[in-house]
Amino acid sequence: MNAMPPLLSGTALPDTVPDEPGMAVLRWHALAEAGRVVAELAGDHAGPEGEEPHDFAGLLDRAGGWRREHAERGIDDLIAVMEPGIAALLSINENGADPRPAARALWREFVAARGALLTLLKPTG
Repeated sequence: MNAMPPLLSGTALPDTVPDEPGMAVLRWHALAEAGRVVAELAGDHAGPEGEEPHDFAGLLDRAGGWRREHAERGIDDLIAVMEPGIAALLSINENGADPRPAARALWREFVAARGALLTLLKPTG
């Protein structure tokens, strides 16, 4: 049986609280950590470092308006994908099977969604 990273032992991604300032940033950072775990399970030990913006809060603040709203909704959507995906990976691992193929699929989805969110937040002018 494969050893699971300690992050996933009873940890859930934060619930959506759209009216609280800073919650989107906290959820983003939780997603980044979940992505690192999925990358590790997929056999990609480098994970998403280097692709994470250093100032996600600033990107979100500067985006404003509809772009910020869509980004916050996108973060929530990605959480909705990652939670059951990680639960499935845990189940696969606990049953002694190889989680890498499923983790690779989830990793690809994570990377694509994260990239779309970052593109949405990039300055347009």
